[in-house]
Amino acid sequence: MSNSPTATPTTSHSAANDAVLAVECPTCQKSVPWTAASRFRPFCCERCQLIDLGEWASESHRIPGSQDENDLMSDELY
Repeated sequence: MSNSPTATPTTSHSAANDAVLAVECPTCQKSVPWTAASRFRPFCCERCQLIDLGEWASESHRIPGSQDENDLMSDELY
């Protein structure tokens, strides 16, 4: 599994020679076509989507912020 939250777009061509944007699944790096048929995009499947959600919920993934902002926000909860 990758810790990188960004997907790398690539372009593939279908039989009709139409360009289809493809991205890498953030969890397993499998190529995912960016189409309406790709239900879990940017993830390849529900399993990878839920793995990522679990990593955010357990705070394995987090958006960095300053300690001052964290202290200010935590004071508002009490």
